[in-house]
Amino acid sequence: METVTTILIAASIPSAITGFCFWAIEQKLQKQAKKREEEERARRADQDKREADRVEHELLLIQAVNASISLGEATAKAVQRIPDAHCNGDMHAALEYAEKVKHKQKDFLSRRGLEAMLD
Repeated sequence: METVTTILIAASIPSAITGFCFWAIEQKLQKQAKKREEEERARRADQDKREADRVEHELLLIQAVNASISLGEATAKAVQRIPDAHCNGDMHAALEYAEKVKHKQKDFLSRRGLEAMLD
């Protein structure tokens, strides 16, 4: 009986050590996976912030272009009203071109906005 008990104890020690090693490895793998998930979450948040900043920057650029076109139109119309200004065809052509570009941009943004809403 004593020999059987000794054999069982001797056989269970390596099994216990092996089980503990596998448990330790599993814990380490879970910690690494959790760390990777946190890093991925932080990277995604940073990427989302950069994308939001890029969108805001593009919006400000569009607004700046619109403001410049509006200022150019107002200046051209004011100069045309001055009797001694003698506006040539270049002023009229530039004004027409500015209005054409402004409308093309407005149409493009409207179309893209509608497509984004429908997607």
